[in-house]
Amino acid sequence: MTAQLTPDSPLARKVAPSPNQGDRKGLRPDMLILHYTGMESGAAALARLRDPLSEVSAHYVVFEDGGTVQLVPEAARAWHAGSGAWKGATDINSRSIGIEIVHPGHVGGLPPYPDLQIDAVIALGRDIAGRWGISPERVLAHSDVAPDRKEDPGETFPWLCLAAAGLGHCVSPAPLRDGRFFAKGDSGQPVEALQAMFALYGYDVPVTGTFDPRTEAVVTAFQRHFRQARVDGVADSSTITTLRDLLASLPLGPPSPRT
Repeated sequence: MTAQLTPDSPLARKVAPSPNQGDRKGLRPDMLILHYTGMESGAAALARLRDPLSEVSAHYVVFEDGGTVQLVPEAARAWHAGSGAWKGATDINSRSIGIEIVHPGHVGGLPPYPDLQIDAVIALGRDIAGRWGISPERVLAHSDVAPDRKEDPGETFPWLCLAAAGLGHCVSPAPLRDGRFFAKGDSGQPVEALQAMFALYGYDVPVTGTFDPRTEAVVTAFQRHFRQARVDGVADSSTITTLRDLLASLPLGPPSPRT
């Protein structure tokens, strides 16, 4: 693929082409996936995302100071999401645009994201979503589409700030309180109903009626994104109420994935 000289977004300062890209197989991007780099520095992350041996890439990298570099043309398929699913669609790479955010991640103690960086992510995300018609509920965490493999961008990422700026779908999380909860090993119709709610929102979870490791991973990913006060994989009343409120606030007749 020919190297791109001009960024797709005017918010990117330059293009640093990555060879790790391919064809979208006729699919149009209708998701925006946010990641953290989870490495010791932005320079190390950029080098890895451009190394053909790594077989990973993203469309954009946003540094701590808000500086943004494009690696892969938006029309091309970057290798950022790996195996995953959302609303029954697989091959997330072919139908998404990926943004890597320079951040040390969980191994680095999950420090707060700098304000300048978040401002840049919001501006870039709104630009991309506006040009491609990506709906708010399809602005997702890497952990949402791959809950049993990934944790990024983590529970310190300010999703509510993004949603307030018009990027992403969030509601105010229900407060923590005592009450009935579901956890690994539980089974029955209430667990089946819970799994059905998560699947309706988009998570890839079989509706089996058993709170298995996959269900625990989905609950944990949901908490990282939508109920960050406690991330433990236990479906307590706060988690379930927040999920209910998210479903209720979805637009009527959400669009099917575009082909």
